Amino acid sequence: MTDPSPLPRPTRQLAPDARPGDAALFEAIGLTKRYGGFVANDSIDLAVAPGRIHALLGENGAGKSTLVKLICGLIQPDGGAMRWRGAPFAPEGPAEARAHGIGLVSQHFALFDNLTVAENVALGLPAATPLRSLAARLAQVSEDYGLPLDPKREVWRLSVGERQRIEIVRALLQEPRFLILDEPTAVLTPSEADRLFAELERLRAEGRAVLYISHRLDEVQRLCDVATILRGGRVVATCDPRANTTASLARLMVGSEVSQPRSQPGHAIGAARLSVAGLDINPDDPHGTALQAVSFDVRGGEIVGIAGVAGNGQEELFAALSGEALVRDARSILIDGQPCGDLPITRRRELGAAFVPEQRLGHAAVPTLSLSDNALLTHHAEPSLVRHGFIRRAALRDLVERISTAFDVRTAARDPEARRLSGGNLQKFIVGREILRQPKLLVVNQPSWGLDAGAAAAIRQALIDLAAQGAAVLVISQDLDELIEIADRIGVMFHGRLSPLAASSAIDREQLGLLMGGSGWPQREAQHAAGA
Repeated sequence: MTDPSPLPRPTRQLAPDARPGDAALFEAIGLTKRYGGFVANDSIDLAVAPGRIHALLGENGAGKSTLVKLICGLIQPDGGAMRWRGAPFAPEGPAEARAHGIGLVSQHFALFDNLTVAENVALGLPAATPLRSLAARLAQVSEDYGLPLDPKREVWRLSVGERQRIEIVRALLQEPRFLILDEPTAVLTPSEADRLFAELERLRAEGRAVLYISHRLDEVQRLCDVATILRGGRVVATCDPRANTTASLARLMVGSEVSQPRSQPGHAIGAARLSVAGLDINPDDPHGTALQAVSFDVRGGEIVGIAGVAGNGQEELFAALSGEALVRDARSILIDGQPCGDLPITRRRELGAAFVPEQRLGHAAVPTLSLSDNALLTHHAEPSLVRHGFIRRAALRDLVERISTAFDVRTAARDPEARRLSGGNLQKFIVGREILRQPKLLVVNQPSWGLDAGAAAAIRQALIDLAAQGAAVLVISQDLDELIEIADRIGVMFHGRLSPLAASSAIDREQLGLLMGGSGWPQREAQHAAGA
């Protein structure tokens, strides 16, 4: 039997009965949600009009995610009401919200790891959609959007950036009237983000409504027509973001001035605490990226940044450095001169190393475990917490409180499950958990993913302070502004190879972007990176 021909890309039309400037497509009126004595949303009013990109801003824990869950029917309100095109609207679940034309790109991916990309996308489309035809259409449409995907690849094999592409393309394929995006560019490259912005601008021109949640205020100013700002679960302002500065928007979000990270000049740069020499890895995953002769060092007192498009070997490098993937040549990775390429992660921690992986839930933290149990995952070898095989619960709870205080981790309960925290608060907890160990070496992947301006600044300052105390800090990030701001030297990964490290003062965003795309490499390195 021949495969049905690929489905054509839908013809774009103006959303029914929607024109720029019309009355609100969606309204929230006095919307309230409580969790015990904690009020997550307190009498929120919000009106999103067709043909508009409406920003929803607020620091971590301000109530943005709760509001989105109410709109999508994932939870039910305790007070207030919602309207859709002027009529009462109370979805009992996400399927009903989708039937009305509401699409969601969540910050926490709703994907099944053991299914393929095409199978995950099919779950959000009508049941009659042929899977084989969908795969062909998905490959074409994802290329059109500039967010390429392999429909046959299992999700568990993908990087966080590639998983984000699935969520975005799946939502766009539903042709929503009202599209909600929660931190959609947090793990996208600048070029991928630009293509997404172009698509959102087309949706706006077609009369569709977009609710855009982001901590990247320059994006908000570029894209959005209006911004509603939440603080402490309440609306504190509605404004034109283009008539404000990023500093004034950040001030409205956090209620005070946001300090920028400050370097600590004058501290000594010591010997290499991490040395990587000729690291070669052929991953078990046939779709993974082989590392080819990766060599660099990170000295005590400095921060080294590694940039690159998702899927160019960053995950494989992190796994090799952390001990999740062992290498044959123990001397290809040295920690304070100690060969450790063949040592497991606990032995590397005993050498003074700490690691923060990219994926928060399921990798850095177990969703159903409490924060104290999650703290134990990386502190279990410390005598102050475990003695003679017995866990010292009081000391463990004290550690959680110290992390929460030092990194402003906001929770609705004293020791909640990790999944109960907002993405930003969980990230602060995970980074804080490792920094409070006072490691000699810290390897962190996407440190400020999903953080508001204040929280991101605090994390970056903590990394700068740790380096100033003599630690070696390696930051893997797709946020070029972050790397330029905090790193002393920067390299770029492309097709499993690492460019020579350059002083951050000697390289700019444009040069980094070229290297990320495979241009601007020395000729010999470019040939190797391209597999020549």
